[in-house]
Amino acid sequence: MKNTLLTLALFAASAFGLRAAGPIPDSHRINGVAIGCQAYTFNRFTAFEAIEKADAAGAKVIEFYPGQKLSPAEPETKLDHHASAGTLAKVKAKLAEHGIMAVAYGVVGLSKDEAESRKVFEFCKTMGIRVINTESTDALDTFEKLVKEYDIMVGFHNHPRRENDPNYKVWDPSYILELVKDRDYRIGACADTGHWMRSDLKPVDCLRILKGRIVSSHLKDLNGFGKGIHDVPYGTGSADMPAILAELKAQGFSGPASIEYEHNWENSLPEVTSCIEFIKAWRP
Repeated sequence: MKNTLLTLALFAASAFGLRAAGPIPDSHRINGVAIGCQAYTFNRFTAFEAIEKADAAGAKVIEFYPGQKLSPAEPETKLDHHASAGTLAKVKAKLAEHGIMAVAYGVVGLSKDEAESRKVFEFCKTMGIRVINTESTDALDTFEKLVKEYDIMVGFHNHPRRENDPNYKVWDPSYILELVKDRDYRIGACADTGHWMRSDLKPVDCLRILKGRIVSSHLKDLNGFGKGIHDVPYGTGSADMPAILAELKAQGFSGPASIEYEHNWENSLPEVTSCIEFIKAWRP
């Protein structure tokens, strides 16, 4: 019996060692929502500054994207899955200083070459990141294996539909559902509500289509539908944020959700903070 228990314990420890991290803790949720900042919101600044701004906005989690300059002191160093161990150690220290947890990475290309895709998964494992966001539908067979090995989720992100490119299909939630429905449960959608609006789709309808397969979100409110629209603070636009939040809650979505604010680039911190305040005040 003791040998059996020891074997099980060793197996569990081994399996846990492959995990990027456990669920996002309550300490890093706001009103139950794992809401934070996509560092791309602050792409005019460095990764260190993005962490500082996420903290100033009241966020507890962050999503990194590939290629952001590391810091004002090291502007030639980039933060991505090619970064050195020393660079990642500096990023971890900066995160700890501000009480911010890295939870997602994207939008990043995943290769059909397993060795290349593995670099992304190893980076995420090192950083404790739970979700990779991508649009690399052609690499699905390759990274599904890695999803199982590392226990890291992958979400297919959507940009707006492209009128002159019928081969670009990830804007359509029905296409994403068909793509992932028979795949590992950790593969699903990164629901970009703003880009759905740019595709003239209602976010709540899209969320319902993808019920049970939403693994992450770029959560946005925009000032209308179609072309020429832009981000606005939650609750001031056309997205119907209370309905979106209620639908995500009803589906048991546990995050992460990233504020990717693509407007007023140089001075968006007050608006990002307003989004966080909206989540704090939201009542299901």
